[in-house]
Amino acid sequence: MYPPRLIEHFQNPRNVGELGPPAITVEVANPACGDTLRLSVRFEDGRVAEVRYKVRGCTASIAAGSALTEWMGGKTRGELAGFGTVVIDEAVGGLPDASKHAAVLCGDGVKKVLEATAP
Repeated sequence: MYPPRLIEHFQNPRNVGELGPPAITVEVANPACGDTLRLSVRFEDGRVAEVRYKVRGCTASIAAGSALTEWMGGKTRGELAGFGTVVIDEAVGGLPDASKHAAVLCGDGVKKVLEATAP
């Protein structure tokens, strides 16, 4: 059902946890399925220096959060603004149709990080 890369991110998630200040922490939820994503991001010199996540949700959302944190590392605000759900879909080797909500959750998280760090 799930591609090998998605299973690998699920079984060996990267960057799990939270960061303390001066990192910003945001939380987003998908009301349809109940999954939640909490992102902690620390910027340094205009780039993502550190990022951590926690997910309460399905296999796909856990894997997507892991893939998201890997993608976010070193990105500028402008690069984060260019995030599209295809980033997650490709990073996990393809999300099944029933799991596309995981990529949308990641997109909502990135958007909220950008809103929280707006000048």
